[in-house]
Amino acid sequence: MSERFLHAVFGQPVAHSLSPRIHAAFAAQAGIDLDYRRIEAAPEAFADALAAFAGAGGHGANVTLPLKERAAALCIAITPRAQRAGSVNTLTRDPRGWVGDTTDGIGLLTDLAMRHGLQPAGLHVLMLGAGGAARAAAFALLDAGIDRLVIANRTPARAQQLAAALADPRATAVAADAAPVGPFDLIVNASAAGHHGAAPPVAHEILRSARLAYDLSYGAAAAPFLALAKSAGAARTVDGLGMLVEQAAASFAIWHGHAPDTAPVYAALRAQAR
Repeated sequence: MSERFLHAVFGQPVAHSLSPRIHAAFAAQAGIDLDYRRIEAAPEAFADALAAFAGAGGHGANVTLPLKERAAALCIAITPRAQRAGSVNTLTRDPRGWVGDTTDGIGLLTDLAMRHGLQPAGLHVLMLGAGGAARAAAFALLDAGIDRLVIANRTPARAQQLAAALADPRATAVAADAAPVGPFDLIVNASAAGHHGAAPPVAHEILRSARLAYDLSYGAAAAPFLALAKSAGAARTVDGLGMLVEQAAASFAIWHGHAPDTAPVYAALRAQAR
């Protein structure tokens, strides 16, 4: 009998997560027997929930909002890229405890290049938000060779802290309601505003200049920003569904040593979302 692998995604909320469906499709491709669950966990209860999951035989887990920074603190080791990002979205169990990694940056870059024909080298990028998702994306974009990164956040101090953590002269910070000097090739919404039914404050003329307005979230959480960008006249708008699939594929490869074919999985999810 083949080994059955127990995996899960932790978050709050997590009932909407597409991760079980994505990983089930990847497992079917690889012929792996996989049990992948959703586990709702408040930040203060996450450590206990993760310990219970490990006790039940959990092999690996994905972590989503608002638990990525807490996940990093619960690991016995984290990869250099997760260390830089200050957050973890992929946990792998070894005999000593949890090892953390982040595949968010990989997911973003792969989706931008594969589905949207956007190579980061030389781009001018506006990042809306300064939390864990923004940090992972910012490091990935800078490493990929963008020319300029402006970070805009509702709390200016957080944007400044992120810019300082990036320690790169290409990265600067402004207040969310300021008017950063454009144009920008790519505008990335990494804020949590969409999860509360709102769009982050950004001027129409800035959005209009963008070749691509990209929300790291997907579904209902991405809708407010994408609607604003469309109304402003952004050339293209897209949610983070492709990023979700690609970061999941990178996690799957870490756990199982198998790089899945993401194209049919993405196509099926996108068709259902229409």
